[in-house]
Amino acid sequence: MSTKVTFRISAAAAPYIGAGKPRENRLRAASGGVELPPGDLVVLLYYLCHDSDQQVKQQAMATLRSLDRPLLEQVLSDRELHPQILEALVQLHWKRPDVAPLLLGHPNLSEKASAFLRAQGVAAAANAPQPVAQHAAPHKEHDLEEVDEGDEAPGPDDDEPIDEEEYQSKYQMSQSMGVSDKIKMAMTGDKEWRTILIKDNNKLVSGAAIKNPRMTESEVLTIAKSQIQNDEVIRVICANKEWIKNGQIRKALVENHKTPLPNALRFLGTLGEKDLANLAKSKNISTVIATQARKILLSRKEKA
Repeated sequence: MSTKVTFRISAAAAPYIGAGKPRENRLRAASGGVELPPGDLVVLLYYLCHDSDQQVKQQAMATLRSLDRPLLEQVLSDRELHPQILEALVQLHWKRPDVAPLLLGHPNLSEKASAFLRAQGVAAAANAPQPVAQHAAPHKEHDLEEVDEGDEAPGPDDDEPIDEEEYQSKYQMSQSMGVSDKIKMAMTGDKEWRTILIKDNNKLVSGAAIKNPRMTESEVLTIAKSQIQNDEVIRVICANKEWIKNGQIRKALVENHKTPLPNALRFLGTLGEKDLANLAKSKNISTVIATQARKILLSRKEKA
């Protein structure tokens, strides 16, 4: 489920947002051809990077990527800039030595984006831009309207990045990260990060990944079916009441050698006869589980 985020969009930018707006207007805005204060322009381009029209999306991305340092300095002088927009700027500008330090120095930068930049050897700029007054089209309460991001662009839980090509292999990145940064990334990262870090040899890292609040049932099922080495990961899954409502997860836990025997036996009794019959004949599980599966099957047949 995506978390909805609300941005404040100026009345001057609002006419260019949404599939219902004229395509030529959205394209013009995506190319930066509208007069807006730097902060409004970046928010508008961020929305258009998720436009349903591929050409609008690509043009907005290209414009956002081509922003010069003076304009970005003005944008980053807003210490309340939304973390999601900051993360988009990191994805598009992390290779720029003149911009990346400014991004790292922003107080609203997420742990995920901060860890990524530090992994690239970026150090925060000592002279990060100070807040400056924006002289064009000052924001006033009546000039603003609330736009729910859920209606126009993916929320923070969406897996699609703004520009996958701008990221180097996340696995390669993880190899250069320290344990503390890995733990932070495991707790806050997206699906790709969780998939990488759940397999980390350090049990603190993999244990943090399974506790990521964005972990999905499909990911948990894959983990339960795997030969993961961290016992704590399996214990966390067994203790999660929502996850073990899923019959496939319970079956995978029964078959996983890392599942504590009391938990495996408890889940075994909830499985259907077909699964029990397969387990009773399986040579890939412990004899205790196979024997108990046969006993449960026999007991059910006697009661039938």
